[in-house]
Amino acid sequence: MRMLRRDPMLEEIAKALSEIEVKALKALKSGETLSEEDIAKKADIPIDSVRRALAWLKEKGLATVEERELKQYRLTEKGMLALKEGLPEERLLLALKELGGRASIAELIKHCGLNKQEFDAAFGKARRYNLIVFNENKELELTGLEKDFLERNQEKELLKKVQDGSAIDEEGFAFADIKKRGLIEKRKKIVMYAKINDNGLKALSIATKHRTRLYNLAIQVKPLTMGKKQPYARFLDEVRKKLIAMGFREMKTPLIVQEFYNFDVLFQPQNHAAREWTSTFRLRYPKEGVLPSKRIVNAVKAAHEHGANTGSKGWRYSWSIDMAKRLMPTAHGTAHSARQLVEGIEVPGKYFAIARCFRPDTVDKTHHMEFNQLEGIIAADLSFKHLLGTLKEFAEEIAGAKKVKFYPDYYPFTEPSVQLSAKHDELGWIEFGGAGLFRPEMLRPLGIECNVLAWGLGIDRLAMFKLGIDDMRELFSSNLDWLREHAIVRL
Repeated sequence: MRMLRRDPMLEEIAKALSEIEVKALKALKSGETLSEEDIAKKADIPIDSVRRALAWLKEKGLATVEERELKQYRLTEKGMLALKEGLPEERLLLALKELGGRASIAELIKHCGLNKQEFDAAFGKARRYNLIVFNENKELELTGLEKDFLERNQEKELLKKVQDGSAIDEEGFAFADIKKRGLIEKRKKIVMYAKINDNGLKALSIATKHRTRLYNLAIQVKPLTMGKKQPYARFLDEVRKKLIAMGFREMKTPLIVQEFYNFDVLFQPQNHAAREWTSTFRLRYPKEGVLPSKRIVNAVKAAHEHGANTGSKGWRYSWSIDMAKRLMPTAHGTAHSARQLVEGIEVPGKYFAIARCFRPDTVDKTHHMEFNQLEGIIAADLSFKHLLGTLKEFAEEIAGAKKVKFYPDYYPFTEPSVQLSAKHDELGWIEFGGAGLFRPEMLRPLGIECNVLAWGLGIDRLAMFKLGIDDMRELFSSNLDWLREHAIVRL
């Protein structure tokens, strides 16, 4: 009797086979060439597991594996909508049927819900197939052939087959029609095909006898890095949750605003240096946006020109509505407070925004041309002292600052005004932002009689405190090592 020679290397490979590799080999043991889908069904394992197993078996020389490119079709967005809501001609016929089988073109357009392009195409097709005709009253009328057409709608049947992944006839008129209409699109699919070889059969036999899988614990593997949220994005989410828990409502924060909200509502004169191109960015196209109601615009205009009924003399110049319409990237978060005040607030009420802002600036450790601001307002009968207490709490609770200072400051839209600074271990005292009580010239034209406390804080700098970094640019770093290794910070 002839003895088979042992192959120690093959035995080691066979004993170390994973469960999905063994299952894949069992599915292939008939010797046929099978697709990955066939193997998945026979082995009762997910398709992704099959692909991994085949890649490993090919590398170990236990199976022949090749990739084949198959041509398939799938539904486009238009195709999915057509299958869900019906093809335009189908919707037109059903709408006419619901109208009693006859209607004017205007009535049908209104009832079927198709846009002009869809209606024209559906109308043309229905006429070509003699499904509708004009009667003596110049109304559209069903001919009676529509029932058979709706029941045997080949285009719809084809769309169903494409959705199900079934084989379709590419030669017929219906296929050409749905392709021309952009209801389907071709896609390439790569499918793996495999066939077991002699070594694979031997390895399967050995693996079946030896149920225990061997592991090599000496092999060095790459460290596994788990996915996690970007540290600064997580910090912003934590701040947002905390403010909402404190009863604040979040305001809308569009990136592009009208100068009306960024400056004019805030009682900032149109000849102010902050409105020059050296201090703010401008939008090249479109250049202008839409302003709110004439009543609001005229009230703001009056406040600027002569103070209106606020007890102020205003800025004593001719206010330009054209300048107010100009669009710009948001220069400060207070623009969103202005919009909220125009749209309406509750009294008492608390509102906040985490706003992306843009200003020309020199980029360094504490400055950037793009930055975030934490904007907030409280509308209630509160005083300036309440505002200072709120700012101190933010710096200590959110940023973890140990020391804070307040300095008198000036802003066109607040009086009195204050600057908040906090001490950083590395950078020393850093300005966090400004705050104050909104001026009557700003509030009274909008019909607001109570005090409104307002602040705009550089939340990028707050984050620097909390995350323990001394360079603002690190907040937006794409350094994967820093992103992976940085500790998760909770407020």
